[in-house]
Amino acid sequence: MNFEQIDVNQVRELIRNESAILVDIRDPHSYQAGHIEGAQNLNDDNIEEFLKNSDRNAPLVIYCYHGISSQNAAHYFSSEARFKRVFSMIGGYESWEQADSPPTSFPEL
Repeated sequence: MNFEQIDVNQVRELIRNESAILVDIRDPHSYQAGHIEGAQNLNDDNIEEFLKNSDRNAPLVIYCYHGISSQNAAHYFSSEARFKRVFSMIGGYESWEQADSPPTSFPEL
């Protein structure tokens, strides 16, 4: 495996400290409904442009719905596209949303 799986907190650190490139590989409708600020929606229509214009030395964080498909994409970007530091976000966008949600409170009994 030429990429690392990292959690939401580690993704936030990369965004804050290293200006990570964020790639959302979910379908365009899901991306439009909500995505991480600054993320690019990547698909077959725009991947060539992304590859041509991206800094392969910058940290690249890839996320999907639940963190499964992003692992295949991360493998591609780390091996075939030759990005130096590639990360797959564990739990995908769902984990990001849950981390941003306020804790659930329960009424006292």
